[in-house]
Amino acid sequence: MTTVSDTASTSAITPAPGERIGLRRPGRGERGGVLNVFSHAILVCWGLMVALPLLWAVMSAFKTDAEIVRDPIGLPDGLHWENFTTAWTTGHIGDLFLNTVIVMAGGVAGTMLLGAMAAYVLARYDFPGNRAIYYLFIAGLTLPIFLAIVPLYKVVANIGASFPWLGLNSYLMLVIVYIAFSLPFTVFFLHSFFRTLPTEIAEAAIMDGATHTKLFFKVMLPMAKPGLISIGIFNVIGQWNQWLLPTVLMQPQSGGEEKHAMLAQGLIELMVNQGYQGDYGALFAGTTMAMLPILIVYVSFQRQVQAGLTGATLK
Repeated sequence: MTTVSDTASTSAITPAPGERIGLRRPGRGERGGVLNVFSHAILVCWGLMVALPLLWAVMSAFKTDAEIVRDPIGLPDGLHWENFTTAWTTGHIGDLFLNTVIVMAGGVAGTMLLGAMAAYVLARYDFPGNRAIYYLFIAGLTLPIFLAIVPLYKVVANIGASFPWLGLNSYLMLVIVYIAFSLPFTVFFLHSFFRTLPTEIAEAAIMDGATHTKLFFKVMLPMAKPGLISIGIFNVIGQWNQWLLPTVLMQPQSGGEEKHAMLAQGLIELMVNQGYQGDYGALFAGTTMAMLPILIVYVSFQRQVQAGLTGATLK
């Protein structure tokens, strides 16, 4: 009889399948709700601070100068596409756009190739001096570009005295400098990613007769695709928006030589050379054309960037 009553009382407090017991700490849900509201409010404010200036610049690109001065935050009365034509021709945005694409393509390609090779070797092979070389790359992250700009200018100018095609105002030299300043973060990022790749696959490829070169290019590099895309996007954005290095290094070595400017320099010169002419519509149109390619690239590869940033952690 006692057994029956105990069984009945136990079944009375045991929840049915799929039913939960409503036990929680007092006030925990309230604290979590307040924290979520606070964090979401910060994210919304941050998003607005980033998005509103971009939308304002794009909107101003379709206005006349009178509309920009009269109503800076208002909608344009019409779509004035002539602003883009003026910026492309008068402001030489087309030529500067092409120069920037050429230099950025060489810089990003060289950075990705050399950075991936260095990170792979440092992450997957043990040899004397491995950690010392890795820490040298890490030390490069601590060097501000402003601190090295004067010695860099002197070195490039001295090289140009002997090899004019590799000195100041040289596309090739600017590509090399871009690679040098982008390598530390690229190696740091990919080093952690390569360490998470499974060793069994590499061992199986070696047993099948693959050389170390074939193992890297045919097996390990495709497996690191999410990380490569992520760091590639960061390098594209950083080199596309670079202003200080081209301004200092793209200076003609002789008075009659044509200056090879980049897009960021062209936008600054377009603003400075206007004086009191006030062609603000063309200036905003040039700014819109400069930021549109990067925005398209980031939106197109947004999922790959997120996968690359979280891939090493999840593995």
